[in-house]
This record gives sequence, structure tokens and C-alpha cells, in this order.
Amino acid sequence: MSGSNSSAPRADLPGASPPPEAVALTVHSMPGPELHDPAATSPASVRMGRLKMLAVLLVCASPVIASYLTYFVIRPEGRTNYSTLMQPTRSMPADLNLRTLEGTPVTPQQLRGQWLMVNVGPAACDTDCEQRLFMQRQLREMVGRERDRLDKVWLITDEASLTPALREAMGGKAPVTLLRADAAAVARWLQPESGHQLQEHLYIVDPMGEWMMRVPAKPEPSRVMRDISRVLRASSFWDQPGRGS
Repeated sequence: MSGSNSSAPRADLPGASPPPEAVALTVHSMPGPELHDPAATSPASVRMGRLKMLAVLLVCASPVIASYLTYFVIRPEGRTNYSTLMQPTRSMPADLNLRTLEGTPVTPQQLRGQWLMVNVGPAACDTDCEQRLFMQRQLREMVGRERDRLDKVWLITDEASLTPALREAMGGKAPVTLLRADAAAVARWLQPESGHQLQEHLYIVDPMGEWMMRVPAKPEPSRVMRDISRVLRASSFWDQPGRGS
């Protein structure tokens, strides 16, 4: 009868659809927390981990070690060094109190990544100072295509105003990096030859910040160039041009 309430279809009537099946839910148990493996922290495991770490460090440092062994120890017969090699080398100290001419602090880490030709002296640049400036510039050019691996640095050990020669050195294609430094700290790091003053020498510092060679006072540029070329060649497979000049 129309208008009467309809009822759900009966499964026993012809053509009627079967009732929907009940949805079954399966609850899977979550894995419990794993217990800490005591073997992972056993003394043997700790020793093995340390040995692996040491092996990685040795692999990373091996190019540097090999180049220094080649230059310092395995020397072909007949080779003579004009400059003095520092054995052991001396790390650039943190207390140099390096500053730009404007007073901005400079950390030793900021100078790493390049070979450095370092001069030391007061802001008043006399005739000898001008000759060292000229030699520093010429040496960089004399090493040819390796010159981009060399930076020229001048450590000023007082607070006086710069003379024109030093100001001019700040310009040009390959300017000198002028930094003020604490004189006492510089003297603790660099050391002149007996009978000479600190400012008479040129000091060679490697890309890791290690002072490794001292050029004689009043040197012969061609012989200094050969020394610098040798250390650059010995380090060419691990040291690449860094900051540039």
C-alpha cells in the first residue's frame, strides 16, 4: 500500500541482495621497545670505533704528511736549501691580536687556505722596508702559474700611521694584506736568525697556518724562489688555490 513505511529487503525473497557482511577488524600488536645491546658498548667495540676514527683521520692527513716527508726527509742527493726550514713547524698563535687598519679583528683561521709570505715591521717603512716590499712582490711573480697560491702579508707591530710606501703596496693587481699585530706575540711565534732582527727576514707560512721556513736576511731572490717553488710543488697534490690575492 502506497505511503506505508518500507521495510529492508528480505534475503529469502527472489532477487533480493544478500545482506552486507560485517567488517572484521584485526588488531596487530605493536613491537615492544628493543633492549639495548650491551655488546655495542663493550670495551672491544669502543676500541674498534676509536681505531676506525683514527684510520679516517690518518687518511685525511696523509697527503699533508707525505708532502712534508718528501721535502723535509726524503731529499734527493745534491739538494740544498737556501732558506732555513723550521723543524718542528710553529702554529700561528691565537693571541696575535690581528686587526685591519680600520680596527676590525682578524682571526688566524681567516688567513688559512693560502701560502703566506709574511713580513714584519713598524708602520714607518724605510729603505730596507721598501726593498723587502719589492722582493715580496717579485717573488710572487717569479713562481709563475703557482702565484695564485701565495698571499703577501705584512704584520705592522705598532700603531703609527703608515708611510706612503706601505699605502701604495695596498693597491695594484696583487695587494699586500696589511694587518696590525701584537709585537710581543709575533716575537713569540717568529724568530730571527742569530744576530739579526725579526724585521730583516721573510717568513713562509703554509696553508694550515704553520710557520715552516725563514728566508735569510738580504737574500738572493732567485734562490728564495727555488725554495718556494719546491714547497709549492711538494704540496701541489693536496693544496689548491684558496682565497687568492
